[in-house]
Amino acid sequence: MIVTVFRVRLREDANLAELEQLNERMFNLVQRMPGFLNLKNFQAEDGEGLTVAEFDTMENQIRWRDHPEHKAAQELGRTKSFKEYSAQVCELVRGSKL
Repeated sequence: MIVTVFRVRLREDANLAELEQLNERMFNLVQRMPGFLNLKNFQAEDGEGLTVAEFDTMENQIRWRDHPEHKAAQELGRTKSFKEYSAQVCELVRGSKL
């Protein structure tokens, strides 16, 4: 499994309504991508947002990374919405469940 951890802090002037619509569109798209497993969003008290996305293979994660609408959303975030962001792509080494 491939896990992408995306952290973001928004600019003070970010258009929250526009971001909400964009996030909804991206969620609808990613759910239909081959190999998509799960996506969770979290908001910390200090304002940092965290998204964890899971794919079955690196190839499918890359397909999502390179999807044209997702690329456009990434650029919009970088230029208009994000004060800072980071992305980490990790390969699951071990997992356990109860």
